[in-house]
Amino acid sequence: MYLKLYAYSRYTGVMLDYPGQIGIDLGTTYSCVAVWVNDHVEIIPNEKGSNTTPSWVAFTDNEILVGEDAKEQSRLNPGNTIFDIKRILGQKFSDDTVQADLAHFPYTVIPDRNDLPLVQVTYKGELKTYKPEQISAMILSKMREIAEAKLGMRVKRAVITVPAYFNDSQRIATKNAAIIAGLECDKIINEPTAACMCYGLDKKSDGEKVLIFDLGGGTFDVSVLNLDRGVFEVLSTSGDTHLGGEDFDNILMGEILSEFRQKNALLEDVALPAKMAKKFKLQVEKAKQRLSTSLSVDLEIDNFYEGRDLSLKLSRSKFEKWCSPVFQRCLEPVKKALEDAKLLPGDISEIILVGGSTRIPKIQELISEYFGGRSLNKSINPDEAVAYGAAIQGAILSKTDKSGKTDELLLLDVTPLSMGIESRGGVMSTIIPRNTQVPTRKSKIYSTIEDRQSTVMIKIFEGERKFTIDNHKIGDFELTDIPKVARGVPKIEVCFAIDANGILTVTATDKDSGNANTIQVTDSSRLTQEEINQMIEEAEEYRAEDELRKNALQERQQFEKELLFAQQSVNDRGLTEDEDGICVLSEDDRGWMNQFILNNLSWLEENEALSSKQIEEAKELFGKNTKGIMSKIYARKKQLAMKNQYVKDEDLSNLDTQALVDSAFQ
Repeated sequence: MYLKLYAYSRYTGVMLDYPGQIGIDLGTTYSCVAVWVNDHVEIIPNEKGSNTTPSWVAFTDNEILVGEDAKEQSRLNPGNTIFDIKRILGQKFSDDTVQADLAHFPYTVIPDRNDLPLVQVTYKGELKTYKPEQISAMILSKMREIAEAKLGMRVKRAVITVPAYFNDSQRIATKNAAIIAGLECDKIINEPTAACMCYGLDKKSDGEKVLIFDLGGGTFDVSVLNLDRGVFEVLSTSGDTHLGGEDFDNILMGEILSEFRQKNALLEDVALPAKMAKKFKLQVEKAKQRLSTSLSVDLEIDNFYEGRDLSLKLSRSKFEKWCSPVFQRCLEPVKKALEDAKLLPGDISEIILVGGSTRIPKIQELISEYFGGRSLNKSINPDEAVAYGAAIQGAILSKTDKSGKTDELLLLDVTPLSMGIESRGGVMSTIIPRNTQVPTRKSKIYSTIEDRQSTVMIKIFEGERKFTIDNHKIGDFELTDIPKVARGVPKIEVCFAIDANGILTVTATDKDSGNANTIQVTDSSRLTQEEINQMIEEAEEYRAEDELRKNALQERQQFEKELLFAQQSVNDRGLTEDEDGICVLSEDDRGWMNQFILNNLSWLEENEALSSKQIEEAKELFGKNTKGIMSKIYARKKQLAMKNQYVKDEDLSNLDTQALVDSAFQ
């Protein structure tokens, strides 16, 4: 245990506050804390001497354990030992990914009235529930205590890291966890960006392109950055918030159970008791880790199932075979990140490995092969790099670096997905494109689509498709009390603002009245990484189809405009009668024309999936059948225009003559 030597004020006897900010890597499986000291970063070990601390929390009959102690007793208390809480933080209980995770959790998770997950445990003999933010806060409190034991001062501020693809809900949930833990989180920084700051602290080269491959216990991120004389510019980011070492463990467990069942000729699936399931998981995790340095390991568990022992020689080749499809998934975000950055594999100067799962030899082999056999940069500790970078950012924000090493460092991050609103016809009107640098603030002007419309609904979406039905809705709100005027007249400014933590705020303002409404998007149904990847892939796959749909919508709107113009014209007495009241159009012509227009409008309304060609053919048919009638209306319009011009010329002539007379008398 630490000998806690805290600094106290000799005047008040109160422990002093640490003036700087610590850096915390709040990981899925392990967490790490670091601090800037003089001219460098120090990783702070926990009370057991380890630089990383398990992100585990356990509830017992008399206390709450966090870290190593929680993990060590998990086999005897599986139902009250919480791990992988980051996987459900800021998520909906009903989300498919959450439901898939629950199958591997020995503890109980239930939904609250808002479909948010609650962890249910027995603590001090009572049944209690905790939000994921509360469990995360316990882990953050542990990291704060580790830092305070090292610094001898009270820590109040921290930079906390999250996966690059964490959405607003997950980022806000992380900030809330910090608040519960008694920490002010001045900045949330993306994990691969933090790792790059660790790598590039002492590098001042021009335009070095770096790819960060960050594969941890539960999340996976890829970022491409440009390092230029202390400026860390994120060019693109991609990844998967539900891919990591835990998934490899689960695959191994499933395959081993399948082999055990076949070997023992069992007819039903092997359902292990909770305590044995926890012991099995820990043994498999250790075996996986040993396979990074050994070609095979022995897995032995006595009385594993119904009196039978588990005895298995697990080879690295078998592990790689079983996990091959998941390993291959790791390359897709790499390809996407390079594509978004408009770079080729040969343009990358360094490939930096971060996260414990990058120790797996097959993962390293796949990455190296993709980059033409290039050697990978393993110079930074994959378990500590993220906390290291967070501590650098903390020193920058708190200005506690007296050495000047961080003075010229600047971080320019990006948003991972396009954001916008739904416009007429369900079209996605993008306001902030994907990979825009943050913080950012962008706006566009819109208007009403109906006469005397006093309310508009602002529907907010994220995604890469041209139509909102194919993207993901993340919130909506109304702007009311718009002046009741003709459609198209009001000017409504919709502003999207993303802060340095990646949290989105949307504001709609009527420019004439000044009425405004604002929403901060906190909807916890935001996208998972799998959905984001799928949407990006679909955007590429269906780009041509989307273009056809957009063209069809434009044809439809043009035809509607033409029909409404014709309807207005044939019912305008000024156009259908001359000055003497003689009809330019007969009542039969007017009646037929109105019916023909209504038939076409009804046809458009009843058939939403019309192609551009179908609408174009209908337009041609309408023009052909109404040519005679519309030519009379156009002739009348021309006649009125000529008459108005004649009157105007007469007025000007009279005005000029009078001016000459007036000047003659001056």
